[in-house]
Amino acid sequence: MNLPVKTVIEPELVEEKREGSPFEEIEARAGLAGSNRFEILLFSLGTCEIFGVNVFKVREVMSTPFITRAPNVPPGVEGLVSLRGNVIPVVSLAKVMGLAPMDDRLAPTMMVAEYSQKTLAFLVESVDRIIRVEWGLVREPENVSQQVHGMITAITELPDGRIVSIIDVESILARVFGEEVVGTILPIPDGYRYHVFFVDDSGVARKKIAEVLDKLGVKHAHANNGAEAWARLESMANFAEQTGQNLREQVDVILVDAEMPEMDGYVLTKYIKADPRFEGIPVIMHSSLSSQANRAMGERVGVDGYVAKFDAHALAETLRPLLTR
Repeated sequence: MNLPVKTVIEPELVEEKREGSPFEEIEARAGLAGSNRFEILLFSLGTCEIFGVNVFKVREVMSTPFITRAPNVPPGVEGLVSLRGNVIPVVSLAKVMGLAPMDDRLAPTMMVAEYSQKTLAFLVESVDRIIRVEWGLVREPENVSQQVHGMITAITELPDGRIVSIIDVESILARVFGEEVVGTILPIPDGYRYHVFFVDDSGVARKKIAEVLDKLGVKHAHANNGAEAWARLESMANFAEQTGQNLREQVDVILVDAEMPEMDGYVLTKYIKADPRFEGIPVIMHSSLSSQANRAMGERVGVDGYVAKFDAHALAETLRPLLTR
C-alpha cells in the first residue's frame, strides 16, 4: 500500500494544494517549464538533516516490501525487489551516504525512482511532503558534512530556516555501481573546428560529458549552473558583437541540464531562444528526467533535441550531425 504523503501549503514555497496522491497528474506539472520553479519531495534518513529529491524522479512511495538478498552486491545495496513484473535493485541511501551502520536493519520506507530510463528503489526513514521551490532560492552546497560531500547537488532553505539538502542521484549511483563506461566513439573529422558549450551541476555528469566530447575530438567549455552558463553565453555574444565575429565561431551547440541551482535548464533555454544573437545555434537538453512529461517541458521552451542521461552513444550521435551540418 502506498504511504500517504502530505502536501502542505508553505506560503513562500508552495503555490497550491493538490488533491489525491502527489504523484498523480504529473503532466500538469509541465506547466512549471520556464517558471524557474520545481517540486521536491522532502524525506528523512533518520538523522536531524532534511533531504530532498525532484518529484519527477520519484514514481511512487511505499512501505518497504520483502527484499530478496542477493550475493556479491555493492555495499549499501540491500537486494532486489519484484515490482509489477520488474526486478529492481534496492539501495539504502543512509548506508551509502555513511549516515547509518552497515547492519541488517532496513529503513521502513521505499521510494521508487526513475533515473536515466532506469528504475530502482531507495530506502529512506520517512517521507514528509512536497514543496515547490524557486530555483533562484537553490544554491550550490556549502559547508555540508564530509560524510555527504559530493552526494549533495544543491541546498535550499525552508521558511523556518531549516536547510534542505538535495541529493545528487548521479553521484550516489556512481558511488554504488561505478561510473558507466563511455566506450568507443568515433571522432568527428576535423573535430577541433567545432565547439560545444555545456552546463551541468553534477560533477559526475560533467566528467562523462567531457569524456564524450573528447572522444569526438571537439572543443568544449562548461558551466556549473544555469545562471553561470547564461552569464558566460552572454559574454560570448557580447564579444562576438564587439569584434564583428560570428557567434558560431565560439559555439556550435549548447547542451543544457534540466535541474540546476539558481537557474534551471528550461529558463536558460528560454533566454537563449529569446536572444536573436543565438539564432541557428541548437540547444540540446541532456537530463536524467527522462519521462515524456519532461520532454514536453523541453519542447515547450524550444529545445532542439532531448537526450536522456547517461547514454554516451546517444549523446554522441545526437551531437554529431548538429556539429557537422
